Amino acid sequence: MGIKMAAATVLHDVAAACLRPPLSLPRTTAKEPRLRPGLAFPHLYGVSQIKEQCSKWQWKGRYSINYFVSSSSSTNPALLLVHGFGASIPHWRRNIDTLAQDYTVYAIDLLGFGASDKPQGFSYSMEAWAELILDFLNEVVQKPTVLIGNSVGSLACVIAASESSQNLVRGIVLLNCAGGMNNKAIVDDWRIKLLLPLLWLVDFLLKQRRIATAVFERAKQRDNLRNILLSVYGNKESVDDELVEIINGPANDEGALDAFVSIITGPPGPNPVQLMPRINLPVLVLWGDQDPFTPIDGPVGKYFSSLPSKSSNVSLYMLEGVGHCPHDDKPDLVHQKLLPWLAQVTAS
Repeated sequence: MGIKMAAATVLHDVAAACLRPPLSLPRTTAKEPRLRPGLAFPHLYGVSQIKEQCSKWQWKGRYSINYFVSSSSSTNPALLLVHGFGASIPHWRRNIDTLAQDYTVYAIDLLGFGASDKPQGFSYSMEAWAELILDFLNEVVQKPTVLIGNSVGSLACVIAASESSQNLVRGIVLLNCAGGMNNKAIVDDWRIKLLLPLLWLVDFLLKQRRIATAVFERAKQRDNLRNILLSVYGNKESVDDELVEIINGPANDEGALDAFVSIITGPPGPNPVQLMPRINLPVLVLWGDQDPFTPIDGPVGKYFSSLPSKSSNVSLYMLEGVGHCPHDDKPDLVHQKLLPWLAQVTAS
């Protein structure tokens, strides 16, 4: 077996192990709040419309950051949507129209993703993304904002909220929050302990340019992306050609490979278990019960499950039949929980 094939096989084995469904997952029995008429099946805010409405902001005077803002005269606090690994602003296409009815909605492409810069040699970290979010709030939004994140975007929001010394963060919404920038953060999960030697091997292989290129080219193929997405979405109908293109398109940009390698092999960053006790803001946690990446029976999932009984500022709901990206997987379920919570938080 050639070294390129060996590297690809190692990546495939790691992915297969990480994507194994959790053994047992609790279900919520909370009463479902009623949606306003017309919001059960949200209108899709078209990808082309989202892209046309995007603007650029210079971060630190060096990096071009792509962001979206809805046209709204709302006096409510703003919302900032922060995507997860490999995604970008259009991943919120099933949510923006619904949220923009009552709020000014911002969405941002984190450095290294989407249409934002992917600078050569940049050392990506959770702390850098959190700093980016805070600077964006200070320089662009300039008003109290609720942060809404998915996966690593959630963790970036947690870090930003824990470090904010001003009143710009009004609350945070966490959609299947990640435990770190990569799986090396979850060392107390038996599944990761078993895989840790393999993860370090993957790190070593990915630092070899030829191997990294081969692995990345294989990973971003549309059929492979579709299969990965199907494994992490509960609602398979949400995995359409448009979603595959949302993930695939930016992966062809210059610098995308370097960003991929830096993120996979870099330090995992702060753990949410350490950060959440520092946050007194209102927190809404929404968790897809079929998430294979951050299962509810894993360390991070168990921690967030225990929070509502310990912290009065935290509300948690399990979303049945939902995977790692609840907002795109089953947006109607997310909106059922999110809209009443936002109304209560922004009214206070």
